[in-house]
Amino acid sequence: MDDDDEEMVIIGAGICGLATAVALNKKGIKSVVMEKSESLRNVTGAAIGIRQNGWRALDQLGVADILRPTAISLQRERMVLLKEGKQQQSSMIGETRCLRRKDLLNTLYDALPPDTVKFGCQLKSIKLNLTTNKPVLRFINGRSIIAKVVIGCEGGRSIVAEYLNVKPTKMFPSCNVRGVTNCPNGHSFDAEFVRFRSDNNLVGRIPIDDKSVYWFCGHPYIPGDERIWEDSEVIRQSTLKLLSGYPQQIQDMIENADTESLIFSKLRYRAPWDLLTGTFCKGTVTVAGDAMHVMGPFLGQGGSAGLEDAVVPARNMAQLGLDSERKITVKGVEEAFNMYVKQRRMRVVRLSLQTYVTGMLVVSSGLKKVAFVMLLAVLFSNKNGHVDYDCGGL
Repeated sequence: MDDDDEEMVIIGAGICGLATAVALNKKGIKSVVMEKSESLRNVTGAAIGIRQNGWRALDQLGVADILRPTAISLQRERMVLLKEGKQQQSSMIGETRCLRRKDLLNTLYDALPPDTVKFGCQLKSIKLNLTTNKPVLRFINGRSIIAKVVIGCEGGRSIVAEYLNVKPTKMFPSCNVRGVTNCPNGHSFDAEFVRFRSDNNLVGRIPIDDKSVYWFCGHPYIPGDERIWEDSEVIRQSTLKLLSGYPQQIQDMIENADTESLIFSKLRYRAPWDLLTGTFCKGTVTVAGDAMHVMGPFLGQGGSAGLEDAVVPARNMAQLGLDSERKITVKGVEEAFNMYVKQRRMRVVRLSLQTYVTGMLVVSSGLKKVAFVMLLAVLFSNKNGHVDYDCGGL
């Protein structure tokens, strides 16, 4: 198939990819989003917590007020130590809500011009044409595109990140099960983020609205046959067995979870030290979201950080006068992307480092646990400081 030309190509129609397209569109920059799935990935999946910094980004994207009515505002967080019979409680810092993933995706998608997203386009490779000095994208369906600009937003296994020689992701020694439980007659849970801990197992519960609850279970990873984790009922029964000693309300919540929402995942991350030195742009190619900084869920910042990423390059491009198709120049985009990486690097390094130390604290014991406690105290004396971050205006 002959090559097609596109000015601005975003790879991946997840949260960050759609948000980046929305940000560019608000600045008058047309883009096309190439998504490997045959339709928007809004059927399966659970929910995502958005902290104050993420809501600031959603405000800039112009969709926050559409999303706020879909989820209640959380007022406090509580940790319950089951074995010790103790609990700790504190007020929630800043605006925090738990959104259904489909609500967030649908809202971002609806904010885009028709036909912005092209489905069934799975990226196979990206190479630089040495004659034109433009990236050439080749897709599994046989299509190829000569692009002036490429932004990779296709997750932790990003092909665009590989092109930039970003170091591979690493594995946490832990895994995560997530789900949503719908209660037709309503639930009795307060507007709080509550976690139940016993040994190295952690269960979190967050109400989405008056009838829906998001929950997760984090526990040490035990190698086995990976295929069993593709079966939702296996995920449910294995999780119930693991949490057999937990309060009955927790077991009921998992027993009644929506089958299509159940997800098992091994937790991956890009090492903070790799983020400190990594090359995240080359010419007119860059990455954003998990493609740049996939991190564990221990601070609940993966989604919010991706929304921040979406705002910054669009703002930089507009500041450099790249606010319409005819003004997009290679030199200007290179400058905008270099600014973007410079502005984002230390933010994502600190986020990833705090997430990494927090995650290792969860699965460690003895002297290692003490060491990670001390690291958190020294490096992050304000443990909620990451929530106060403002990515700035669009």
